[in-house]
Amino acid sequence: MKHFIENLPKAELHLHIEGTFEPELMFAIAQRNAIAIKYKSIEEIKAAYQFDCLQDFLDIYYQGAGVLITEKDFYDLTYSYLQKCAAQNVRHTEIMFDPQTHTERGISFETVITGISKACNDAKENLGVSSLLIMSYLRHLSEEDAFKTLQQSLPFKHLIAAVGLDSSEKGNPPSKFQQVFEASVKEGYIPLAHAGEEGPAEYVWEALDILKIKRIDHGNNSLQDEALVKEIIRRDIALTVCPLSNTALQVVDNLKNHPLKKMMGIGLKVTINSDDPAYFGGQVNQNFIAIQEALQLTKNDLYELAKNSFQYSLLDTVAKQQYLDELDNYYKDNI
Repeated sequence: MKHFIENLPKAELHLHIEGTFEPELMFAIAQRNAIAIKYKSIEEIKAAYQFDCLQDFLDIYYQGAGVLITEKDFYDLTYSYLQKCAAQNVRHTEIMFDPQTHTERGISFETVITGISKACNDAKENLGVSSLLIMSYLRHLSEEDAFKTLQQSLPFKHLIAAVGLDSSEKGNPPSKFQQVFEASVKEGYIPLAHAGEEGPAEYVWEALDILKIKRIDHGNNSLQDEALVKEIIRRDIALTVCPLSNTALQVVDNLKNHPLKKMMGIGLKVTINSDDPAYFGGQVNQNFIAIQEALQLTKNDLYELAKNSFQYSLLDTVAKQQYLDELDNYYKDNI
């Protein structure tokens, strides 16, 4: 089963590039930029990557992002992740990035997007991994601040496929960002949002009805509301589920109790993703392997999850079909 997963063609739809910052690379870039961090060794950074909740994680996440200064830093961060994609047979990835994390520190939007997009272009050419970018607004900041980010993005909108909404969910409902999402859609961005990770089912309703999102990031708490589940199925909207993230942040106490199989059983379209793999103990293949073992998923279940990852990506129909054909051929040869 492990071999089947490792070679399974798949897409990753929920991934924060700042959350792929491995301790070794963080330490190297901090030294390169002569930035003093409070950790004296790679081992100390690894020891710090332990959390009890979303806010504990976010505190160190933003601290780590603080060593990213130059275009090369963003390039190296992104290309390192894309190399891991190639090694795991992730054929396509949709990368979230947080401009405000960097522009608030005085790093230009151009520096961030140029470094990331150059790495994506090189990975397509050198590694055969395709990618799209999702610009995420930080929900703990104001809508006014998000509007500034939207304006900063416009000269580069040909490089960005979608907008998202991430960071601290509690107390920051999707409705807080109604106007900036409406403006983002007018600029051609596809709307997505985190909802129902720590927030209630009501936040998922808001994301659907007020932000008019095309995909739900996380969405675990949708199961609290039967009418909501029916509506998600009716609208044919996928959930980008992140198993190891859910246990690391105590959204789920144990993978054996993860609702993924229940979600699939009632007709929700689910995908498997790593979220912030450097912090949560595993890339996308580790997420597949761990959830397969915990819930005794079959090869057919895994095939359905991989199929959803392509079907509910932001790719055009032709590209989707090419990847789906590749997946179908692999499945037929390995069942």
